Amino acid sequence: MDAEVEAIVQIMDDIINDTSVPRNIRRSVAQAKELVLKKEGDPVVNVTEAIYLLDEASNDINMPMHTRTQVWQIMGALESYREKIKG
Repeated sequence: MDAEVEAIVQIMDDIINDTSVPRNIRRSVAQAKELVLKKEGDPVVNVTEAIYLLDEASNDINMPMHTRTQVWQIMGALESYREKIKG
């Protein structure tokens, strides 16, 4: 795993372990993390699915603002990573 993915996963872990974040949002972030780390399938498709999951979660009105900022940061990093692995 390269350093870029490690940094993204670390931020995801911070959200997943933050009990002030609603459970459904933590679950979405955990699912996105699984997609990013998934070895099977096309990595571009997996990262794109993760971005869509995080986008949906970021629209939840119950999300704390600091978490929303983190999710946007993750989405931006994933979009950059996706462009890099595309090619």
